[in-house]
Amino acid sequence: MPWKLASFGTLLAALALAGCSTPGTSEPAKDAVADLGHSRCEAKAAEFAIGQKASPQLLDQARTRAGAQNARILKPNDMITLEYRSDRLNLNTDDNLVITRINCG
Repeated sequence: MPWKLASFGTLLAALALAGCSTPGTSEPAKDAVADLGHSRCEAKAAEFAIGQKASPQLLDQARTRAGAQNARILKPNDMITLEYRSDRLNLNTDDNLVITRINCG
């Protein structure tokens, strides 16, 4: 009797694990591959903005040139989130909103 219970338990475990797998290839989805190629930010491409006064238009232009999905203007003493996002452009300014540094993250 214990042998039958052990065999039955093993069979149930195998069926449960088989239900977790998905059929198909191990390649990532085509949309995911396309997103990976365009989601990285290149801060060097936006360095033209250093020394200019921050504005929504300049932010959008820098974001586009850097290939970033998101962008933000960071003033001194602004509270910011600290998670790293490779698709985000940061324009760091001084107290007069003049851009002093550009980085991704």
